[in-house]
Amino acid sequence: KVTAALLEGRIALIVDGTPDVLIMPAVFMQFLQSSEDYYNRIWAGTMQRWIRYLGVFIAITFPSLYVAITSYHQEMLPTNLAMSIVAAREGVPFPAFVEALIMEITFELLREASIRLPNAIGNAIGIVGALVIGQAAVEAKLVAPQMVIVVAITAIGSFTVPIFEASYPIRLVRFPLMFLAAALGLYGVMIGWIALLIHMISLRSFGFPYMEPLAPLRVSG
Repeated sequence: KVTAALLEGRIALIVDGTPDVLIMPAVFMQFLQSSEDYYNRIWAGTMQRWIRYLGVFIAITFPSLYVAITSYHQEMLPTNLAMSIVAAREGVPFPAFVEALIMEITFELLREASIRLPNAIGNAIGIVGALVIGQAAVEAKLVAPQMVIVVAITAIGSFTVPIFEASYPIRLVRFPLMFLAAALGLYGVMIGWIALLIHMISLRSFGFPYMEPLAPLRVSG
């Protein structure tokens, strides 16, 4: 990736004593590029990147969409699905927002714990812990089964980001969106996305727009 960045005209900063290399300027699209993309054909690499974009969107938005739709916009759901969700939530003492908050925080604790442990133990604890806690929470009527599915799909979406450090802001941003969804429904989700895009467009990395080449959009004649 460093070699490809140098060929693209970027600067690589190598610091003695650390295995990481800083690439400048850094734009958002770089964090969704994998080193394997440079070895694939253009259509295969493009498809993989679009899958990562979809994964990022799911990781940021899916819990807030679930909270907004189940709390404010039930008419958007098919009748059978709405009845299934209502039946599964019978006996659950918490609203959808509190369910999502409990499960997301629990999953983040499991993820951080698995990182600090040795690889063989950490992977097992992460997978087994998520399964056991999710099943126990459903059986104890603390959360609905659909919420476990939503959290699992959200986690899978966050794992599609090839650079681990870039997944941190993606994981954190979904919490404010969940608060907005609980307060304003889908309007809150859209307000959160607009604020997020405005912030990202206003960022610059060593004078270069952070969202380049998407914003500002330059169409060659």
